Amino acid sequence: MSGTNLSSSELDIRRRKALFRSWHRGTREMDLVLGRFADAELAGLTDAELDVYEALMEEPDREIFSWITGTEAVPAHFDTTIFRRIRDFYALPEGSAQ
Repeated sequence: MSGTNLSSSELDIRRRKALFRSWHRGTREMDLVLGRFADAELAGLTDAELDVYEALMEEPDREIFSWITGTEAVPAHFDTTIFRRIRDFYALPEGSAQ
């Protein structure tokens, strides 16, 4: 069972596939990171933004997670508006306790 809250019937086939892939990554942490982002943002992505998102999903979970958490630098070709939106989706407000 996926954790998705977005009905795939509301999406075109390409976005349905991206939603499924977002929730079925291989690690639960990345299922939650990309799955929740996809639930909230996928329907509103332009085709060009979806191209970038799909390319990012081709990378290993371990690498994406380390870029999002800041433990490794984001390669320039992945330091995109979409990546920053994903990272910012999980950013704590300044002054918040972790």
